[in-house]
Amino acid sequence: MRILAFLVLLVLVLVAYIRLVPTNAARWHTLPDVAGPGDTAEEGGFLAVRRITAPAAEVLAAVEQRALATPRTTLLRGSVAEGMITFQTRSLIMGFPDHTTVAVQGDLLVIYGRLRFGRSDLGVNRARIAGWLETLGPLTAPL
Repeated sequence: MRILAFLVLLVLVLVAYIRLVPTNAARWHTLPDVAGPGDTAEEGGFLAVRRITAPAAEVLAAVEQRALATPRTTLLRGSVAEGMITFQTRSLIMGFPDHTTVAVQGDLLVIYGRLRFGRSDLGVNRARIAGWLETLGPLTAPL
């Protein structure tokens, strides 16, 4: 019985840590260098780059609107005016945070999602980004 109580306490402490640890927004408000359009999966993250067919501010505003409509997603840092925005999306049960940074670089829309804890995101960043891109329609060019 003591072992079970200890395990329950340990899980509660872990959940509290995951949900309450402060986020260093500056650390996550960055993008990798990109060469051109395409998708890149990496351990714990996903990078999507698309050519845009509309003004940068219009594309970023559309992404911001779609991102903030995503459940458990909040603005972490940046703005459309700044040209780069970072969002935090938390998982439903444990509250694991994922960070997604969006920017326009020239004629490219760059969306970079990655997890904060662990090594594998089980494809959730790829699925979220694909959903966001799907709603942009003619604002971006297909691959």
